[in-house]
Amino acid sequence: MSPVAPRALARRLKALREERWPDAGLTQGQLAHALGKLSISLISSWENVDKPVRPPTRRIEAYATLFATRRSLDGGLHLLPVEELTDEERDERKDLLEELLWLREGKEAAPGETGAADLWTFDDPEQRITIVCAQLPEKYRRHLSYADPESPDFVSLYTYADPDALIELFGHIKARNPENPVTFRTSDALEPDDYTSHLVLLGGVDFNSVTKDVIERVDLPVEQVGRADDAEHGGFRVQENGRSKLIEPHLDADEHLLEDVAHFYRGVSPFNRKRTVTVCNGMYGRGTLGAVRALTDARFLDRNTGYVRERFGDGKSFSIISRVLVVDGNGLTPDWTIEENRLHEWPEAAG
Repeated sequence: MSPVAPRALARRLKALREERWPDAGLTQGQLAHALGKLSISLISSWENVDKPVRPPTRRIEAYATLFATRRSLDGGLHLLPVEELTDEERDERKDLLEELLWLREGKEAAPGETGAADLWTFDDPEQRITIVCAQLPEKYRRHLSYADPESPDFVSLYTYADPDALIELFGHIKARNPENPVTFRTSDALEPDDYTSHLVLLGGVDFNSVTKDVIERVDLPVEQVGRADDAEHGGFRVQENGRSKLIEPHLDADEHLLEDVAHFYRGVSPFNRKRTVTVCNGMYGRGTLGAVRALTDARFLDRNTGYVRERFGDGKSFSIISRVLVVDGNGLTPDWTIEENRLHEWPEAAG
């Protein structure tokens, strides 16, 4: 078993207690009582990252049941009988149980298993993680009072491009890495030390200058072609069978988006070889969100993480371009285990 696994489990158990329902302010004492009148010191040992103790399987099952539903808080923290859970709560319990058991055993993930210590889990709690968004161009902020610093209603997040992707990813990364400093900034507000942290870049070269700068510095045979004007929607240019190919989004005659293109890239940071850089990008916002949700959506996280590990092995750099279907204006999470959803992969085989 990897020495990282017990620490990852300890961090996850502590995060469940403190962050699953942060407004509840759950204490170790409350949790100890709810799990069967255990001692506080036992709960503390399970959450101790320096010298973690693995809980028995039956206690892991109790954790999954307890945190599968907020109804556990009704009338004081307590365990509901599994048979009283709704279908949705049972699904949540199943996903959480698989994740915690995976962490407990410290196994390699495989297709069909959950990627508990997933691609967003960083081992060292001292490592900083910086999420970088583009600033929404001024022409889009011009008539939005919430984005005007002079307005009494000013909200800085309204000046960010891809806020839905940012909110989705920030919560997931923080939950996976509760002890790591996690920050987010716009690309024009980066400080020098941000570049040498783990970098996570949201959005493409049209708006995010840092994405453009990083892509030019890494060994990646993918070029994003920006949206030159309203008549051209750009795409991702790749080499396929020795020929250049442009992978484009699909819009109907009325310019409604039918299918976006999402690009996920992970590699060694060009600014610090001991840190990573990750790009979640789309030609439109729904593509960027799709690239994020491929590895945060609980319904797809296990299979997509398993696919990445099977497909790319221990390779430090990889890239997947996938389609993101748009239905009723909503982008759907891409399932990477379905071949037709994967439009381009690099490298061609696991190293």
